[in-house]
Amino acid sequence: MTVRTAERAKVDPLWRDRDFAVFWSAQTLSVVGDGFAALALPLLVLQVTGSVAQMGLLTAVAGVAAVATAVFAGVLVDRVDRRRLLVGCDVVRAALFAAVPIAWLWGPQLWLLYLVLPAGAAVGMVFRVAYVAAVPGLVDVGRITEANGKLSASYAVAGVGGPLLAGLVAARFGYPAAIAVNAVSFAVAAAALSAVRLRQDRSARAATSLAGLRDELVEGARFLWRHPVLRSLTMLLSVFCFLTYGLDDVLIYHVGHNLGGTSRTVGLVLGLAAVGTVLGSLLVAPLRRRIGFGPTWSGSMALAGLAVAALGSAATVPVVAALAAVYLGGVAVGAICSLSLRQEVTPNQLLGRVTSVFWATHFAFGPIGAAVVTWGAEAYGVPLVCLLAGGGCVLVALAALATPVRRARPG
Repeated sequence: MTVRTAERAKVDPLWRDRDFAVFWSAQTLSVVGDGFAALALPLLVLQVTGSVAQMGLLTAVAGVAAVATAVFAGVLVDRVDRRRLLVGCDVVRAALFAAVPIAWLWGPQLWLLYLVLPAGAAVGMVFRVAYVAAVPGLVDVGRITEANGKLSASYAVAGVGGPLLAGLVAARFGYPAAIAVNAVSFAVAAAALSAVRLRQDRSARAATSLAGLRDELVEGARFLWRHPVLRSLTMLLSVFCFLTYGLDDVLIYHVGHNLGGTSRTVGLVLGLAAVGTVLGSLLVAPLRRRIGFGPTWSGSMALAGLAVAALGSAATVPVVAALAAVYLGGVAVGAICSLSLRQEVTPNQLLGRVTSVFWATHFAFGPIGAAVVTWGAEAYGVPLVCLLAGGGCVLVALAALATPVRRARPG
């Protein structure tokens, strides 16, 4: 590559890179489909059982499957061709979610959800670890935060349209039809990903020479826990995940049950809330460059916690949507900061395992939190649960100021 070509590559917008653009488009489409499932599945459970605690239980079961899979997902990601693994995961998820509308032709099959959702969560965890490990193979290290921001922003835009369209489809054709759209989106995404080339596939395949499963897992865990910032983030985010893992179910229950909203109303709220993710994704890179990693991460987590604390007492749908947008915006900034830092400091041959250990630890208490939060919302009311969860999130943000997270350098 000539000097001029190298200089041009630094300034060219990422959308002009073919592989990144295809990857970006495929995953954005998949997120549109996810918006259908995110709305339809909880409402389908609520329609059959009438219980937010049952919604939380199903979320918890899926979460346990994801955590269990995360333990070994990194080894798999570091051993095989990451592009083929991404394609395979999307194909499997397309088949799993297609089973729901097919089975529902013979009437409600709640038991099937307890099979499909955990299996889908397990495959989804493998996909997420592979996805994180694939991004450095698409862009240069100096543009990782920018790439993650663009991916997150477009996902959020898709997240606006997904729930809105899902609400319309569910109202007209029923919740199983909305889940079918999610299955189709996975199939299309798999076809698109098959055309993507990753620069680091060769490095990932070379990891097959590592000796033994346990040694490979220990190697990833050792790197994570010896890095002071990554270690602190892992512990802080584990608490944050416990407090917020079930909030989607609580939000849907609050709008649909407490405020009397229809499926269209729930879809509208979820769609408008995703605007916060768009704004947070666009702001994260300049914020991190200007004020540094620590203040950006802590400030965004505190903002998210304050929004959650107020959400349960919101008595109108517009206020709920606005607070949910603030919450998602704060979460987006914090999540992109954390993700980008891991990708920047972790060697490529370890990235799958480090991500796997991080998420296994991060999400370990999430399923328990989902069950506790949704049970609390049903037993003691949404306002109290949101106040306690939001206050806990603010405490997590303040605690970060006493850890190496505060001193992490920008960029």
